[in-house]
Amino acid sequence: MTKRNLRHLKKEATERALAVAAFELTLEHGLDGFTVEDIVHQVGCSRRTFANYFTCKEEAVARGATSVQNTTELEALLSEMPENVSLLDVLYDLIKMQLTTELIGRLHQLLSLSQTYPVLEPHYLGAMHRMQTQAQETLLDLSNGKHDEIYTYLLINAMYGTILPLIDGRLNVLLPGQTITEDTKPGAVTFDQFLETMFGHLRTGFEQANHPHSS
Repeated sequence: MTKRNLRHLKKEATERALAVAAFELTLEHGLDGFTVEDIVHQVGCSRRTFANYFTCKEEAVARGATSVQNTTELEALLSEMPENVSLLDVLYDLIKMQLTTELIGRLHQLLSLSQTYPVLEPHYLGAMHRMQTQAQETLLDLSNGKHDEIYTYLLINAMYGTILPLIDGRLNVLLPGQTITEDTKPGAVTFDQFLETMFGHLRTGFEQANHPHSS
């Protein structure tokens, strides 16, 4: 994996600082309680710099909700992957690294904000799509032609197809930090159980697809 140069790292840091500031200002004051000028003042840059990264403050808010991933940890994980590791195992590790307690909490907050401010909804969906696209690019890069692209996209879409209903509560899953209460629906499973069940289904399904006459 090519090491990013200092200029790229500085640009990433500026983009992240602007996004996080926008998200935190929204949590504190509401979407209508601050302006782009407030964002750039807090970060210490110009409105022109903001425009280099975002088309509007709503986009920055949504990006800020997902700006908690540790790219250094991700690069370390990928560099230590054995060459013969399966894409499904890579995806499992990526998901466990990506869906941290902090990120899930922020996505819940962003979802709640988008329900209060509908103008945020497409940016919420865009943030989810961006996470999915990043995972797709990672798997395709690791695959390096060794696996059918259709297989790779199928893995990704099968996984991320469950993320939206997980975040919005349609799946009866206790997210990290949640405990069973009187309001908890019967049959709720923990987040770890959810991951194990989901990847169990994926493994079984793909094994049967690859070996249809094994049973």
